[in-house]
Amino acid sequence: MLTHLLIKNYALIEHLELSPSRYLNIITGETGAGKSIILGAVGLLLGNRADTKTLYNEDSKCVIEGHFDLSAYKLKKVFEEADLDYEQTSIFRREISPSGKSRAFINDTPVTLDVIKKIGVHLMDVHSQHETLNLGKSNFQLAFIDAFANTTTDRKSYAQAFKKYKDAESRLQTLKSEASQIRQEADYNNFLLEELTKVELQADEQETLEENVKLSEHAEEIKSKLNEILEVTSNSEFAANVALEQAKNIFSQLSKYAEKYGTLSERMQSLFIELNDIISETEKLEEEIEFDPEETLRLQDRLSLIYSLQQKHGVSDIESLIEIRDTLAAKAEKFVNIDDEIEQTEQEVTTLKKEAEALAQTLSKKRKKAFPAIEKELTTLLTKVGIPDATLVIEHTLSQMTSHGVDDVNMLFSANKGIKPQPLSKVASGGEYSRLLFCVKFLLADKISLPTIIFDEIDTGVSGEIALKLGDMMKKMAQNHQVISISHLPQVAAKGTSHYFVYKDNSRDKSVSKIRKLSEDDRITEIAKMIGGEKPSDVAFQSAKELMAS
Repeated sequence: MLTHLLIKNYALIEHLELSPSRYLNIITGETGAGKSIILGAVGLLLGNRADTKTLYNEDSKCVIEGHFDLSAYKLKKVFEEADLDYEQTSIFRREISPSGKSRAFINDTPVTLDVIKKIGVHLMDVHSQHETLNLGKSNFQLAFIDAFANTTTDRKSYAQAFKKYKDAESRLQTLKSEASQIRQEADYNNFLLEELTKVELQADEQETLEENVKLSEHAEEIKSKLNEILEVTSNSEFAANVALEQAKNIFSQLSKYAEKYGTLSERMQSLFIELNDIISETEKLEEEIEFDPEETLRLQDRLSLIYSLQQKHGVSDIESLIEIRDTLAAKAEKFVNIDDEIEQTEQEVTTLKKEAEALAQTLSKKRKKAFPAIEKELTTLLTKVGIPDATLVIEHTLSQMTSHGVDDVNMLFSANKGIKPQPLSKVASGGEYSRLLFCVKFLLADKISLPTIIFDEIDTGVSGEIALKLGDMMKKMAQNHQVISISHLPQVAAKGTSHYFVYKDNSRDKSVSKIRKLSEDDRITEIAKMIGGEKPSDVAFQSAKELMAS
């Protein structure tokens, strides 16, 4: 529900604000005063494109802001899908700068026009003779039928079942495609798998092999160098361990003269122990090193095999080869099981299809059961709004399952006696089309939460008793849904809960459109003018009072 509308610097509007009633709001005014400009501003608020020609003052930005109470619309999920924080009272804003740059905001968060359109369609519905209507589209007609027949829940249940069926069918097609590809690649994949499995790869094997190959290839040199080390550290007459022991003993003798010599003796002892440990480990390493040409060749062959496999598969480490091996093994296993998986999925598709078909048939029966009541009620309403010879028939055929069910519907309409009903696009004039959609929305008003409805002079071409009935219907709609009606009929204007008057102020160099809310006395005067012209007679005033009283 729209709680407040602000329009600044748009077309002939310098600054305009209104806070419409939650019920029926009437907007009247002279032709050209700015009523259509307000609709244009609302269109921008709902995502229509704009340019700098819409600016009243070319040096200032245009701002259009709408405050909405969303508590009745269940839009939290829609907000979440748009990555927006949901607030029950939300502010929609459009700004157009003098340079032509346009920005849109919801609760001060910048959004694209697509987002503001997607959410805005749930908030306001501009009903005009000139708009491109959805009434002729089968999906719109089905949604209307479901709302009237109270089958919205059935439709949701069917839609969920249909989605499960289509998802399973999609999985089946994917499996069959995978099976075909796996069969084509099976022989080569099995060859690669066997090759990689036979090698028995180990995770850290490559680094160990590369080190062992180095040792094996240089065994003689390493053994010789280790012997040289042993010679200078322990095996010769002037070996390092002998010299260290002598130095240690000398410091020990000197320790009786000063404590510092004893300390140096202890440090020399530590060096002597460490050197002996090194000598011991070097002797072990020297004993382990053997030049074995056969072992060297075996290690080289193993490492060459790993390098060859890496080059073949385009990788640089043994972990990647193991990963490829495991992937090939999984494909091989899938190849063994895929026929069973396809068979199971085919059974699942069959089961889900039957479930969806059963729900579709139930939904279709409930829809068809409502057709006579819909046809009767719409025909009655069309008579009330000035089309007494209207005929409306719902044409129905069964189709393949879609997300909407198995029903193809087409509303056939004739406004004249003796004329066979035809599809709406072929037979309805703008005024008839608009009043038919009005009747549809009137029926929907008792069934679902409608957005704020703006009627843009849909009462054109009617008068007298028909105008009274149209006003009564709007007032009834407005008991549960906010309605804003731009009208030129006194019979409709008198039904409003709130009445706004749009006028053009020519007191300055540049004309400006303004709006004001009328008091009860002002309303009587305005309605009298709508009846009797700029200087209404006493009879016109009396008629205005009678209309207000009714």
